[in-house]
Amino acid sequence: MEPTRNPRVKICCIQSIEEAWLAIKYGASALGLVSEMPSGPGPISEELIKEIAAIIPPGIASVLLTSKTDTKKILEQQRRCGVNTIQIVDRLEKGSYQDFRDAMPGISIIQVIHVSGEESIEEALSVSPHVSGILLDSGDQSLPVKKLGGTGRTHDWNISRKIRELVSIPIFLAGGLTPNNVTEAIQQVQPFGVDVCSGVRTKGKLDKAKISVFFAKVMEVHHEPLGIFKSYFES
Repeated sequence: MEPTRNPRVKICCIQSIEEAWLAIKYGASALGLVSEMPSGPGPISEELIKEIAAIIPPGIASVLLTSKTDTKKILEQQRRCGVNTIQIVDRLEKGSYQDFRDAMPGISIIQVIHVSGEESIEEALSVSPHVSGILLDSGDQSLPVKKLGGTGRTHDWNISRKIRELVSIPIFLAGGLTPNNVTEAIQQVQPFGVDVCSGVRTKGKLDKAKISVFFAKVMEVHHEPLGIFKSYFES
C-alpha cells in the first residue's frame, strides 16, 4: 500500500518578509506574492516581491500571482521578480504555455480556473496538459472589473472534485477556505494542496492563532496515495 499524505498548504497575499517567515515557520509549502490586480486584496510592489522571493528557502515555492494575459509580459515580470513559480489568474490571450517552457525551463506554471459551473471542467481539461498545476478559485472574469482571487467565498466543491478526478496534475483548492471549513473541503475535493489568504488573517494581517489552527486541521486529514506526485509539481 502506498503512503498517504497531508495536502500541501500555500499561504497567499504575503505582505512582507516577516509574514513570509511566519508562514514558513508554520509549514507553508508555497508563498503567494500578488502583483498588480484589477481588484482584490494583497497586491504588493514588484520590488517587494523580489525581496521576499530572494529569502524564501529552496524547496518552498515563491509564487508570483499575475493578472497579465500576454506571455511576453509575464516572462518580463518573472525576470524582474525572480520567483520560481508563476500563477496566471486570468486566461492567456497572447502567446502560449509552450512559450514559458521554451523561455523558462525549471519555472513552474500554475493556471487558475475560476469555478463557475460545469464549463470549468472543460477549461481545466484543456489547459492541464500544458501547465504544472491548476488552482481552483472563486473569481469572476465576466465582471466589468474582474475578480481574479481573494474573494473570500467558496465555490461548488462538487465541480472541483470532478476536475481533480479527471486531470493528472496537482490541483490546489482555493476560495473562502478557513480553519472552520478546510477539513470538509479536503475531504470532499481531495486536492494536492490548499490555498488560503483572508482565512488566516485578522484586519489584513497574518494571525498566528488562525494559521496554527488551519495547519492543525490540514494535518488531521490524510488522503490520496502519493501516486504520480513524487515532486512538488509535475513538469
